[in-house]
Amino acid sequence: MIAGAGYVGGRLGELLAARGDEVFAVRRSISGLPPGVTPVAADLLDRSALAALPGRWDAVVFCAGPSESTREAYRRTYLGALGVVLDALSERSARFVFTSSTAVYAQTDGSWVDEASPAEATHFSGATLLEAEALLRTRRPDAVSLRLGGIYGPGRASLVAAVRRGEATFAEGDRRAVNRFHRDDCAGALAHLVGLSAPRSVYLGVDDEPASRRDVLCWIAQRVGAPAPHETPERAESARRGGGHKRCSNARLRGSGYALAFPTYREGYASVIDAELNAPAGNRTT
Repeated sequence: MIAGAGYVGGRLGELLAARGDEVFAVRRSISGLPPGVTPVAADLLDRSALAALPGRWDAVVFCAGPSESTREAYRRTYLGALGVVLDALSERSARFVFTSSTAVYAQTDGSWVDEASPAEATHFSGATLLEAEALLRTRRPDAVSLRLGGIYGPGRASLVAAVRRGEATFAEGDRRAVNRFHRDDCAGALAHLVGLSAPRSVYLGVDDEPASRRDVLCWIAQRVGAPAPHETPERAESARRGGGHKRCSNARLRGSGYALAFPTYREGYASVIDAELNAPAGNRTT
């Protein structure tokens, strides 16, 4: 049962159905779900609708996301909806997997971070996710949390389009590490954790190489034959993008047996670029 089958959850459903699993997906609008996934039209905050669902599941995967980047939307999704799903479905599932975020870490010194590192987020997004993880530990001590880095992939080519248009910028002297994870690896890692015999409680879902925005933009520009991105004054760019600077390690996830489809941003963005080039003209990001 996938609770919140959006960008990542929809792909997860596709992967699980392809390997022969019977997959159900709860979302408000059931249009766009992949073939082989049984849709359940319901709001995750609708306690009675979820409680009325029949059956038991090998796993419930909560991968809903907030509709907007506000404190209220985060709390509604990661505390409100999560609580309802736990009430309605937790006792009928052998495993519970939750998608969290590397935003729970507040390190700004470029140090390496793993599952044992202090998670002391001060921004509302990471702080809310830490509350959600605490709720999960209380209700389901055996639950698994996958802390995802920045998600990109098919259909999210705005960065590539900005480079092509000559509008992409980075801060002067910027070398802050950004942690990324391709959409297909997000879904692949979740499918892996669903089937893992004895998972740990927390994993970091990131690729092998944290990289600065500058490095990624310059690589994309070279790949698509566009001019080098623009450098902007650090103060303006920092205010716009925040000051996080940490390198997240995927050693635990890799050690559990998961092999990344896109080990770095190079393979990931090469795939995005190739998909854009092969897409019908009307579907390309401009």
